[in-house]
Amino acid sequence: MVDLLTIVYATTNEGKLTELRALLGDLPVHLVGVKDAVHSVPKSLEKGATFEENARSKAEAVSRASGLIAIADDSGLEVEGLGGRPGVRSARFAHDRATDAENNAALLRELEEHDGSARKAQFRCVLAVANPWDAGNIAIVEGRLVGSIARTPRGSGGFGYDPLFVVDDDGRAVAELSEEEKQRVSHRALAARALEPILFALVKRQIGDVERAVG
Repeated sequence: MVDLLTIVYATTNEGKLTELRALLGDLPVHLVGVKDAVHSVPKSLEKGATFEENARSKAEAVSRASGLIAIADDSGLEVEGLGGRPGVRSARFAHDRATDAENNAALLRELEEHDGSARKAQFRCVLAVANPWDAGNIAIVEGRLVGSIARTPRGSGGFGYDPLFVVDDDGRAVAELSEEEKQRVSHRALAARALEPILFALVKRQIGDVERAVG
């Protein structure tokens, strides 16, 4: 398949870049990381109160800096008994430089006295698309994976809160799923599927622009 559109993914995380490339593998787009598209990577823009605000600000900043269509995401865990926390602070729940193990331990401590519906949770991923030729018109999509928080870690795969997040209708923690299974049900996979029609429309527009340019 010939790549018809270059898009920058506003992340420095190679794992996330590889994952999104796989999820969008059926589209004729070339996805590059932010380090390959801009001379100076914008400083942290995750200062919003919601996933949507953070994804939007990152997409806009990277699109302006690169002159390319940019995709940005913000994602995390929301727990019912904690009023939606950790939310936008999922990666920094224990403290600003927390490891996955520290965040998991902090989550278990806060939920120690909680049972039943209080342990219900969801992983959310919000993706934003910014187009430098259509500034201000930001497309937003999202994916959600619904489950609950286990009392002890399970499985050896994944990262983040995957060992504690038990998927509804499956009964296994995300860390117990194979990579193929996770790619089918994860919040990021669901958000990527919702993104496909938007990217198809951008590719179609690109083809139209080229056809008009060459007559």
